[in-house]
Amino acid sequence: MVESKGKFIKVKCANCKNEQIIFGKCATEVKCLVCNTVLASPVGGKSSIKAKIIEVL
Repeated sequence: MVESKGKFIKVKCANCKNEQIIFGKCATEVKCLVCNTVLASPVGGKSSIKAKIIEVL
């Protein structure tokens, strides 16, 4: 679980290995577009990233 700043982040889903770009400060849960696993959830204005971070864009 990693907290991130307000940047776009490329993450890899732990279940299906799909790579997806998400925003670092999400307001709602962000789910994988392929398998519907939660990739990030909001925590006090930041995101709790639950997927592997590949790159910060």
